Amino acid sequence: MSALRSLLFNMAFFGWTALLCIGGIPLLAASAGWIVAGQRLWAWGVIGLLRLLIGTDYQVSGRENLPDGPFVIAAKHQSAWETIIFFLLIDRPAYVLKKELLAIPLYGWYARRGGHIAVDRKAGAKALRLLLEDSRRAIADGMVPVIFPQGTRTAPGTHRPYQPGIAALYRGLDLPVVPVALNSGLFWGRRAFRKRPGTIKLEFLPAIPPGMDRAGFMAGLETAIEQATDRLVAEGLSPEA
Repeated sequence: MSALRSLLFNMAFFGWTALLCIGGIPLLAASAGWIVAGQRLWAWGVIGLLRLLIGTDYQVSGRENLPDGPFVIAAKHQSAWETIIFFLLIDRPAYVLKKELLAIPLYGWYARRGGHIAVDRKAGAKALRLLLEDSRRAIADGMVPVIFPQGTRTAPGTHRPYQPGIAALYRGLDLPVVPVALNSGLFWGRRAFRKRPGTIKLEFLPAIPPGMDRAGFMAGLETAIEQATDRLVAEGLSPEA
């Protein structure tokens, strides 16, 4: 039964995505606000399909940790789910993504028009400079940069080093950074066909204020995210979860 439900979800996911990508083409000529509204509608549909067809819901805690003014989100990345959910949790997220994604027809057009931040990983120091410039532009437009500090999806229980992009944003923007922990990989694994029913948990952790040295910031960020993620993963594996 789980395989059938996963098949139905995958078909519905791609069908819904194709429908909105094609139907939303006229929005490319409109203001960026219309693109953001379309992305929020797409996310709402995907999360709804996940709940309806798989039985996977989500729970968010720690919203009180979101600062009143501009800030940056540094989130754990275990699944495609967190590339979707921030459209529903933040008014105007600006995802930091690989530059190669902009070459994907339609998807890349919407990402560029929606104000998301593309990074050329092969460009070295230039990439960090452009990341900072584009993040400043996004913040000036009222957006919240969302970065995955490990740079790629990491399965629960595994570890990847934290990359310098988040340190560059922290030092260069002089803004609070909100760490985010989650356990989405238990339910929607990387490149996994089968999805698992249950409740994905996402937690906004206390913001790290600006002004720390680079080493202290990176150590504090990694400790906060990894410890909270381990806790949420353990809760997700619990028979009562």
